[in-house]
Amino acid sequence: MALWDRLKESASTMQTQLMAKKNDLKSGAFRDASMAMCALVAAADGTVDPSERQRVAQLIAINEVLRNFDAADLQRRFDENLGKLTADFAFGKVGVLQEIAKAKKKPAEARAVIQIGIVIGGADGDFDKAEQAVVREACFTLGLPPHEFDL
Repeated sequence: MALWDRLKESASTMQTQLMAKKNDLKSGAFRDASMAMCALVAAADGTVDPSERQRVAQLIAINEVLRNFDAADLQRRFDENLGKLTADFAFGKVGVLQEIAKAKKKPAEARAVIQIGIVIGGADGDFDKAEQAVVREACFTLGLPPHEFDL
């Protein structure tokens, strides 16, 4: 199976798993960690161009699992995290990983945050090395083995 096909299948599987847990994913910790993860994946290469920012914002808006939350609030949280990362990526990443760590107390939420990162990273068909690396780093932050997610 070609890498592109495996990537599409993996992102689709992750989205299906997220949908199965949708009703359990309503906490503020999950909301905050998810938006931090989206920003981290968007800025994984150290820069965020406007089209990438818009694409991720659209993905957040249409993601069924994230519809548990107010769209404007999600957008604000995403933008705040992205602002930290674009101002100073290394320093901002520390704060963003702290937001992601909020989901550590509930294993189902922690896994869902990683799955959101994979779905966002793979949405354009290219879950590149930088995106994979930050999702792997988030796995370590949440105490989850990256190999569990094929990372």
